[in-house]
Amino acid sequence: MSTRQTLTGARIFDGDRWHDDAAVVVDGGLIEAIVARADVPAAAQTVNLGGGMLVPGFIDLQVNGGGGVMLNDAPSVEAIRTICAAHARYGTTALLPTLITDTPQITEAAVAAGEEAAAAEVPGFLGLHLEGPHLSLARKGAHDPKLIRPMTDADQAGLVAARTKMPVLLTTLAPESVEAWRVTALAGAGVIVSLGHSDAGYDVAMAYAGAGATMATHLFNAMSQIGNREPGLAGAAIDGGGFSAGLIADGIHVHSATMATALRAKRGPGHIFLVTDAMATIGTDMTSFTLNGRTVYRKDGSLRLADGTLAGADLDMISAVRFMHRVVGLDLAEALRMASLYPADAAGQGHRRGRLAAGMAADMVALSEGLDVSAVWIGGSKVFARA
Repeated sequence: MSTRQTLTGARIFDGDRWHDDAAVVVDGGLIEAIVARADVPAAAQTVNLGGGMLVPGFIDLQVNGGGGVMLNDAPSVEAIRTICAAHARYGTTALLPTLITDTPQITEAAVAAGEEAAAAEVPGFLGLHLEGPHLSLARKGAHDPKLIRPMTDADQAGLVAARTKMPVLLTTLAPESVEAWRVTALAGAGVIVSLGHSDAGYDVAMAYAGAGATMATHLFNAMSQIGNREPGLAGAAIDGGGFSAGLIADGIHVHSATMATALRAKRGPGHIFLVTDAMATIGTDMTSFTLNGRTVYRKDGSLRLADGTLAGADLDMISAVRFMHRVVGLDLAEALRMASLYPADAAGQGHRRGRLAAGMAADMVALSEGLDVSAVWIGGSKVFARA
């Protein structure tokens, strides 16, 4: 029995350009082709989307929780399933469940859950992001300072071993807690190293880029800022072409004018891409939750500790896309690339995700003209449809 299906009736964005009067042919979970509407294969099942847009699925490389669950509180494959499903309804078809700085025992449990999720091929699971515990106390943000510590040989070996069990393993670290030679060893083993929660200056950051770091975590947040004589980590992330950088586009973490300035200044080939830094609240009506034993309060679009410190974001991917397009003023195609193509490339997955092209995973999002998510497919299977 053929698994071929054709999606038509919508304007198609393939990650590079728009297609009108065209259709996407899917077979076996992969994109077979984009064809003219008149050339739709007769043998394929046809799905008429009835207008709107069909775009590549969104890829989120920093997701702490969703659906009422935090990975830190429930480091299990069931929690990963819940988080992936919660974000799928907002267009995210691949994500990295993210563990915030925690104990070695919780970290080990999260890695084991990630390995199990990879083996089970949980829809939407791309790998893990371990944000800490090897950070800078000076830029700890909402991370528990009692759990921040330098990287050891055992930590390094654990990361290298975990990378062999899942498609993507990303770790956020600070030069203050990790020697450059360890970064080289991690990068050589396929671990993606992102600099973040760090007060490191420009020269140190660029040296770590030379050692193998390729990303910066939530640009402008929890890092040294751009100054007139010291560009800081933020300046290095923008000026360093080898860096890609995540951006929390909620209008709370970073001012829209700062976002626009950074986008104009970013040196390639690295790009600025969207992340949500989402917490358990996504997909729920929760008003608070706990993180490392501390209460985080949800109010006015933000998540904060009792002292006002931002603790992640109350943000989903389609909202971030809308913000970049409507508030920052980006062309819609570029806002969509920031949610799909650029994070795919940053995660080393550009050969498989981020575009609608032959041989790519059939991860797709149907959007209304008003940029609401109508339907979502992961590997050609529909995982969400708006009633």
